[in-house]
Amino acid sequence: MVYRLLAVNIDGTLLQSNGRLNKSTKEAIEYVHDKGVHVALVTSRNYHSAKKVAKALKINPMIVAQHGAFVGASIEKPIMVKRMSEELTVELVQMLEKTNSQIMLHHEKYSLGNRVNLPENLLGKTVMYTNDQNIYAQNYVDDISEELMDHPMSPTKVDIIFTEQKDQVEMHKLIKDMFPEVEVTTNPGHRLTIVPRGVSKWSGVLYLADHLGVKRTEIVSIGDGLDDIEMIAGSGLGVAMGNADPEVKKAAKWVTRSNDDDGIAYMLKEFFRKQHPIGFLQKMNMLK
Repeated sequence: MVYRLLAVNIDGTLLQSNGRLNKSTKEAIEYVHDKGVHVALVTSRNYHSAKKVAKALKINPMIVAQHGAFVGASIEKPIMVKRMSEELTVELVQMLEKTNSQIMLHHEKYSLGNRVNLPENLLGKTVMYTNDQNIYAQNYVDDISEELMDHPMSPTKVDIIFTEQKDQVEMHKLIKDMFPEVEVTTNPGHRLTIVPRGVSKWSGVLYLADHLGVKRTEIVSIGDGLDDIEMIAGSGLGVAMGNADPEVKKAAKWVTRSNDDDGIAYMLKEFFRKQHPIGFLQKMNMLK
């Protein structure tokens, strides 16, 4: 089997626990890219945050960001963006604002959140990423519903942090029952994530693969989190990090070392050294 697309999760996989990109990992990603294999960074982060990581590589990888709602190498010309409607966004926010929670609406170009009295360690930080001529800002207002009346928004993703677990559980059920247009998932730390129906990291990778003319059996996916299970199980070769959850390892065909122990570099150099460059295989008419 020849593999033509490498999909790598960012946090806990590509990056070490300290948030840094190890030199050997960087070299291994570039080694695979030099063989003619497409590379995609996959993440729940926003596009600009993912692009910041991508710029540490010498290559220009594709980005599957915002939990799969954004796919592309450039924010100006995305391959695909999936959003929630303005009307649906207002309805969701009005319901969520009845709880004690921080609500963050994510667009690929900016985010909008409410100011709340949550513990400092839970609150999102106001950050700005500069990328070429674009600026990504996280804006905070007292009343999101009111802000949306003046400035409507169609987000790709909504993140919520609750002070109480019971609110998280109740809202998860309510949203699931009342809004069939979205997917809602529970995350550690009393958090929920809402995305348009059909959106996931794996759906984003599949959309990219289809765009590139790559079969799912030709995809290598590497991850560590529960939201990586679908792409790990569905790929031609699914790889779990040594630091991954046991459920993730169970879904994988290969378990490599941890993100702090050169897991990516070890797996890629061990596996892809056996594969000839794509250009050579095409020239020899060895690709079907």
